[in-house]
Amino acid sequence: MLALIVHLLSLITTHAQPSPILDGYVRDGLANNLALRQESLEISRVTESINQARSLFYPRVAFNPTYSLAAGGRRLQFPVGDLLNPVYQTLNQMTGTDRFPTNIQNVNELLAPNNFHDTKVSVQYSIFNTDIQYNYLIQKQLLTAQEARKRVVENELRYTIRTAYYQYLQTLDAIRIYDNSRKVLTELARLNEKLVSNNVATKEVLSSARYEISKVDQQMAVAEKNRESARAYVNFLLNRDLTAPVEVDSLLTRILPEQKETLPDLQQTALRGRQELAQVNGSLRAAQTAVKLNEANARIPNVYVGGNAGFQGFGYTFQNQAYVLAQFGLQWDLFRGYEKRSKIQQARIQTDALQTRMQEVQRQIQLQVLQAYYDLDAANESLTATQSGIQNADATFRVIDSKYRNGQALLIEFLRYQNDRLTAQLQHSMARTDVLVKRAALDRAVAVE
Repeated sequence: MLALIVHLLSLITTHAQPSPILDGYVRDGLANNLALRQESLEISRVTESINQARSLFYPRVAFNPTYSLAAGGRRLQFPVGDLLNPVYQTLNQMTGTDRFPTNIQNVNELLAPNNFHDTKVSVQYSIFNTDIQYNYLIQKQLLTAQEARKRVVENELRYTIRTAYYQYLQTLDAIRIYDNSRKVLTELARLNEKLVSNNVATKEVLSSARYEISKVDQQMAVAEKNRESARAYVNFLLNRDLTAPVEVDSLLTRILPEQKETLPDLQQTALRGRQELAQVNGSLRAAQTAVKLNEANARIPNVYVGGNAGFQGFGYTFQNQAYVLAQFGLQWDLFRGYEKRSKIQQARIQTDALQTRMQEVQRQIQLQVLQAYYDLDAANESLTATQSGIQNADATFRVIDSKYRNGQALLIEFLRYQNDRLTAQLQHSMARTDVLVKRAALDRAVAVE
């Protein structure tokens, strides 16, 4: 019966079947995974950088009051009284009048103003500034690269969740296989016990059967440990409690996908869909914009306007202290020791490096698809071999089981073929899981969601 089921399964050819359970876990992982949350936060950070760059296009308005107290320090001394008083006195004598003052004091003022305030509102606005314009474009292009980086992580997370889930299902299948093997050995122990009690066999056949049961129990304990570890890893990826139950899709490892796409088609699909290329392309565009920025800085001046309005004077009287100041400015660095030329060359080198990186990533993607394609092909061939192996092992065991019950086979033969069947079942289970894992790896390389 088991051989017939395996044979029927081997005849099933279908594309990858959707699994609502696994698809739901993938969605949960994309929504809750901590690594992906970090990427989302990084996108938010870059978005704020864009907002900051955009804010530079608006005028800056600031309220800047200052008040100064001073004592000591340098002074401005000028003997204006000593110079003018004698002259004015002579003029008065010559004209016979008091028209000219003769009590002018010498100047002796602190350079640092005391009891002086400057209460003003300042306005600054860049009419044309290449740094502001190109920096805004660069930040937008870096955001595009960061968003592509998040999609790269999403693609990797889908693959990781799927493979972790497949591994969990494989541990359950291993436990089922060990349990069935233990039932067979337990039945063997009962049979041997009857044979010993009827003096048909000696006691070593019973102790040998019990020893084989203990070996399976040990293997079962390891399998149960693997099951708990696999379940914890699935829950870790989903950011859930590590001991939370994981729902089982029992058909997922039974109906396997058929590989029908050709390698060139898969490579072209990957080159169109892989977000690593979009990430590098975003960085490349930002580097190209940086070249334009440095070239513009070398040729084009920055133009700005500004102004101040407020009160200025000694003491906060605000009487006869109002003033208004308007400014129009232009900044143009004519020579800075060839610094700008070096920056232009540096930006071009960065662009060339990213273009080379783009070519390298394209070649890496093609290589990844090729390796994943042939890995899946080898896994399918291995599965076919294990299907044949399990059929032969099952058929042989049925014959030996019948012979042993009729006293026509030795216990060592029964145990040998029982272990062969157990090994074949485990190999077949791992081969089925390996096909699913290799298909998930191919989907990751092609960027299939």
